[in-house]
Amino acid sequence: MLFYLYWVLIFVMLFGIVGAVVPGIPGISLIAGSAVVWAISNSFPQSAVIPMIVALVILVLGIAVDFLAGYFGAKQAGASNWGQIGAVVGMLLGIFGFLPLVPLGGPLGPLVGLICGSAIGAIVGELLYRRDLLIALKAALGIIVGTVVGNVIQGILAIASVVVFVVFTWPYR
Repeated sequence: MLFYLYWVLIFVMLFGIVGAVVPGIPGISLIAGSAVVWAISNSFPQSAVIPMIVALVILVLGIAVDFLAGYFGAKQAGASNWGQIGAVVGMLLGIFGFLPLVPLGGPLGPLVGLICGSAIGAIVGELLYRRDLLIALKAALGIIVGTVVGNVIQGILAIASVVVFVVFTWPYR
């Protein structure tokens, strides 16, 4: 039974790596949850507790990266608070498919919605505040770059978490 559980959790963690990079799919939280399930199912031996703690710390870091990457990208590009608020509103609308300008569905829908929604929201926010298209486009680009960089960092954190898990638990130490 433990054999099957281990490989199911490894599969879930691999899916979590994909989710760390692609918005709309749970990512690092799946990896942390899998590490917790493994620790509980083995009565918390040290070989399971260390990867669980690492996965939970990486989960917190991933959440921080998620929030800060877009913010710093926007700040670097000179976005105002209006542009940042517009980007967040646009991102939420885009992820959940409420932007008529982004009609794509399927597995790429949330990713396209996140990027396009953030950009459209930033442009609208900046245009409402400054009425300057060039500044609005620059702010949107900064938010997109920040979001992509944040997703790459989350992917790296997710891979690191899975590697730590495999190193400490292979083969069920």
